[in-house]
Amino acid sequence: MEHYSKPEIWLIIVVMGIGTFFLRYSFLGLIGNRPLPEWALRYLRYTPVAVLPGLVAPLVIWPSATGGAFDPARLLAACATVLVGVVTRNVLAAIAGGLGTLYLALWLLG
Repeated sequence: MEHYSKPEIWLIIVVMGIGTFFLRYSFLGLIGNRPLPEWALRYLRYTPVAVLPGLVAPLVIWPSATGGAFDPARLLAACATVLVGVVTRNVLAAIAGGLGTLYLALWLLG
């Protein structure tokens, strides 16, 4: 593994910060005061629905708490979270249902 010096690390952080700023500015600063076309708004509506499963799925399938081994308790908790969310349409209820299921499954399955 390569070791970076402190100035190199700070340079990387600054360059990444500038890049992030200009990526956001290109969308918000340049066209932020104009209405977006209907087709763009329609696609942007699905962004959270596409991003959240991509963030959560690896934590369910390869959880770091088990060293990457499959864990049925976490799969049950994920399924319970989805089920409670679909039934109640309430984010906090879904989180509480998944949390309760995870702790109960970990307690029952050991």
